[in-house]
Amino acid sequence: MIGANNHDLFVGIDVGASRTKAAVLDAGKNLLGHAVLRSGTDFERTASAVLEEALAMAGMPGRDGFQCVSTGYGRRNVPFRGDTRTEIGCHAKGCYHEFPEAVTIIDIGGQDNKVIKLDDRGRRLNFKMNRKCAAGTGAFLEEMAMRLGIPLEEMDGLARASEHAEELGSYCTVFSGTEVLEKIRRGIAVPDLVKGIFLSVVKRVLEMDSLSERVVMTGGVVAHNLYLVDMVQEITGREVLVPKHPQLTGAVGAALFAMEINANTSGRGNR
Repeated sequence: MIGANNHDLFVGIDVGASRTKAAVLDAGKNLLGHAVLRSGTDFERTASAVLEEALAMAGMPGRDGFQCVSTGYGRRNVPFRGDTRTEIGCHAKGCYHEFPEAVTIIDIGGQDNKVIKLDDRGRRLNFKMNRKCAAGTGAFLEEMAMRLGIPLEEMDGLARASEHAEELGSYCTVFSGTEVLEKIRRGIAVPDLVKGIFLSVVKRVLEMDSLSERVVMTGGVVAHNLYLVDMVQEITGREVLVPKHPQLTGAVGAALFAMEINANTSGRGNR
């Protein structure tokens, strides 16, 4: 029965506007299985599908005895959830699990960016979130890739190949698209344009808040475009840490919350 006590599997489901992620942990906090799917238009169906994939990877297909916490934009659309937690809380917990120190977390997602500051005990000191504009997000990169007529997955390699970033004058996705078309007409090399687009993403994120000495970068955009990490390190002069599975940070954090809930519930039952 989902949500019962004393389970040895803990599931986190992160339903983002673009992608839905699942993470399955055992009682030792080891990642046994994970999966990522496009969120699509039916969040309930996608959540169930991503769970099936993650459980199959964990070698537990069809297993229904687990504790689950959901997070993200569509967290209340997960039919098998035991509880929910915010994206900010789950990203903080997931990052601190891998890097137990004071850090600034930069999460670049499909539709929004987050900057979260933690102290050396994992307590949240502050956070800022960009929800009002697609600039600096995965949606911005997708739009720019479409304007350039290149596959999204080729952008990281193109940016690395450039020796000069052709900077964009606007953060706005609409205005940037027009600017990119004008630069194409002028014959600017595509790698230089892509590096300029990446630089726009980095600048947009860095203007959100100041950074602590140690920085962690997460999110699907980071997972597929690690050159963004190099750019942040070069601009800030700070070391940037990246989790082993940067796209799964929120889902892992949700699974860790599920573990805490189970432990607390079990503790009350033993009194």
